[in-house]
Amino acid sequence: MAETSSAFQLLHPKVQRWLWRQGWEALRDLQEASIPILLGGEEDAVIAASTASGKTEAAFLPILTKLVDDSGGSVRALYLSPLKALINDQFDRLDQLCEELDVPVARWHGDVPAAQKKKLLGQPAGVLIITPESLEALFVLQGPKVRSLFERLAYVVIDELHAFIGSERGQQLQSLLQRVELAIRRRVPRVGLSATLGDLSLACEFLRPGGGEAVRRIVSPGIGQELKVQVRGYRAVPPQLSSAQLKALEAAGREASLEATVDGDALEISLHLFAKLRGGHHLIFANSRTAVELYADLLRRHCEVQRIPNEFWPHHGSLSRDLREETEAAIKDRARPASAVCTTTLELGIDIGAIESVGQIGAPPSVASLRQRLGRSGRQGGAAVLRVYLQEDEIDERTPPSRRLRSQLVQATAAVQLLIAGWCEPPEAGALHLSTLVQQVLSAIAQHGGARADQLWPALCREGAFRAVDSALFSELLRSLGNHELIRQLHTGEIVLDLAGERLVNHYGFYAAFQTAEEYRLTSGGRTLGTLPISYPLFPGLYLIFGGRRWIVLEVDPERKMVDLQPAQGGRLPGFEGGRGAPVHERVREEMLAIYRSSAVPLFLDAQARDLLAEGRAHFARLGLGEHRLLADAAGSALFCWCGDRVLDTLVVWLSARGLKVAQDGAAILFPNTGPSEVRRELAALAAAEPPGARELAASVVNKRTEKFHPYLSEPLLALDYASSRLDVEGAWGVARDIAEHG
Repeated sequence: MAETSSAFQLLHPKVQRWLWRQGWEALRDLQEASIPILLGGEEDAVIAASTASGKTEAAFLPILTKLVDDSGGSVRALYLSPLKALINDQFDRLDQLCEELDVPVARWHGDVPAAQKKKLLGQPAGVLIITPESLEALFVLQGPKVRSLFERLAYVVIDELHAFIGSERGQQLQSLLQRVELAIRRRVPRVGLSATLGDLSLACEFLRPGGGEAVRRIVSPGIGQELKVQVRGYRAVPPQLSSAQLKALEAAGREASLEATVDGDALEISLHLFAKLRGGHHLIFANSRTAVELYADLLRRHCEVQRIPNEFWPHHGSLSRDLREETEAAIKDRARPASAVCTTTLELGIDIGAIESVGQIGAPPSVASLRQRLGRSGRQGGAAVLRVYLQEDEIDERTPPSRRLRSQLVQATAAVQLLIAGWCEPPEAGALHLSTLVQQVLSAIAQHGGARADQLWPALCREGAFRAVDSALFSELLRSLGNHELIRQLHTGEIVLDLAGERLVNHYGFYAAFQTAEEYRLTSGGRTLGTLPISYPLFPGLYLIFGGRRWIVLEVDPERKMVDLQPAQGGRLPGFEGGRGAPVHERVREEMLAIYRSSAVPLFLDAQARDLLAEGRAHFARLGLGEHRLLADAAGSALFCWCGDRVLDTLVVWLSARGLKVAQDGAAILFPNTGPSEVRRELAALAAAEPPGARELAASVVNKRTEKFHPYLSEPLLALDYASSRLDVEGAWGVARDIAEHG
């Protein structure tokens, strides 16, 4: 290695010896490029590459080289991670290296014992791995100590950078990093690690707001990994038992098997998964926790029928940490086969070893998500294997036009084609994130015991994460917080927390920028299994499927919000709350339109998927959607814009504000009881008039309180925040004008 690698020569001798003992024969291209840049200790950098490409080592080999002889005096490297499970995973990886180098490494999240945290506060040193929420808690609870805690900080590393970009949580992270630099009164180099990035310039700007152009880009050239993909289509098949038969069975005191109550197409998918995945290590992604429970239970039942040990384990956010770790341990154990049925919880880079293939049930949430999920497969130089399962309803004369196009199949096909082409969604830009600004204002006041407005605005907005918020808007926000009795201004001009503000900040739930639902805790034999949304109906005697197993409810304690379960033979799938999935990007809809207009049949479609695609194309042609976008149907009209969800949402709000009854259905906007001629007149009126202000348009939306701290914003501020993140008036106006002119 030493003869062929100039970067290896730059590493500390102790780091070099560790690499030799680990059996490394060479550094990867990514590491060769990153080592000289990060050793300089001055530049920000984004390291972008596929999963398991050595990004963590690309960052920490040079960082630890800098720290190995000088790791004390304060935390020297701050490592931000989005998940506690990722923190535990990275801690185990770094601890092996850091122990040999005599560099302390500590983790900090809600499950870390208080004694370990106290030790770090008393003698800060080395590497600290932490979530944004726990860093927020440090500012609030340890405000006076923040400066000494990070006084000699040399590097900030952000893992899974793409998981933060464009979100309230990402805005919180940006603000916290700025506040760290303000506390120690100097700039600290930032390193972002990501497996999935669309527009790299936006990622660089996220890493260093206002200075993205200077961020170094270290991108893996890739190894041309082979991709094997199949998209499988399934027609809806009703359950064996009708609802009337099921009620009769229950009235007789008998419990129906799950196989008899689920859709036949779901049963077919589970049998195919079982046949293809049995005996190996795989990940199966579903788009909801309910679907995870369904397929985990079906696959477990197939194991029971075959009289083999269970090989399929559920993994989602409502399961307890113990159950999630049980699943992770099963997959990591190479002595026995194990596969996980999961939501996004295993999409990020928890090290679960080599995965032979990835399954995706339903259209993927986004191309970026699909790329991230696929990166878990083929991690030992082999081909990456992806199987996508799509279910489509049967079509009859009552089916509305928007449901005849086999849009789930076409959307999945578009996502796969864009994945192969190397495209993925860029992060959305332009949102004000006023909800998170409320949190950061209160946190900064708590940190310092009080602050002046002319100190808060420069720190948080002009030079911080909320640069789109000018001083006038910031003053408006402070007045709103005062009206809600969260803050008050002393005669000296200093702003302090009011009683309501103190109660809010002192509650443990304050530290997260995102909204969390109130939930019941599920237990059995004293062991916590996980949680269910509090709106889910629970009562003694109810059968339930949870954690891939079947239970009966013994007791419900509404005061303590606890439910006691006992293993049982029967079971029903729980319902989990949640809105629609990730917004569909305009580029995905453009690709869908191109697929409908084309006659080419992608080679990765199976026979059933090809038939469904042919049906979708035939209906597309029959409806004349190649020439027209506005159609009449039995219920009224349907408008196909083939634009992204943000423009569609804006059109829905705009047309609704004009008195039309409208609804979005996938790529279409539906107009119940309104004919095409009237819709066309309304669109022509929109196109002829000057577009309204986004804030004015958002005022007509009733349910604008979508983020955690929205209740503390005035109605005008709420409308402005909603408009900045959800509406695209210019885009919607352009679509209306185009349709008015060309039909």
